[in-house]
Amino acid sequence: NRFADWRLTVEGRVARPRAFSLAELQRMPSRTQITRHTCEEGWSAIAQWTGVPLRNVLQAVGTRPTARFVQFHAYDSYADGIDMLDALHPQTILGYGMNGRDVPISHGASLRARVETQLGYKSLKFLRRIVVTDHFDDLGRNGNIRNGWSWYAGI
Repeated sequence: NRFADWRLTVEGRVARPRAFSLAELQRMPSRTQITRHTCEEGWSAIAQWTGVPLRNVLQAVGTRPTARFVQFHAYDSYADGIDMLDALHPQTILGYGMNGRDVPISHGASLRARVETQLGYKSLKFLRRIVVTDHFDDLGRNGNIRNGWSWYAGI
């Protein structure tokens, strides 16, 4: 049903927690960028991504002044986080378009984080929830640290 029932919840250290539909996110100001995905496994690929800047979503929910981290939670149980500096970076988007089309499921539909300042595994696929926190959380067995990956993977 083209993700008509899908929702992205944004909660935590925000003034107005809410759930966004894909259509609501697509109506927000968007950004299109051509960037290189640098994989930690040694390959890279260039694609055109379209999505809503994460900073716009965070402004819509009103992040609290103490907010320091943004956690991404996916439908496939993966989770990861970034600091507020990367979350507010102009190239950090919630991507719903790839190469002029909807993001295919194989690339993370219906919504994928694109964190262009870090290695590819920080660009989490299949987003379902974002949690804004004022403290660091390694996200336990679903996070990267306990699975042998670094928390910060800047490029």
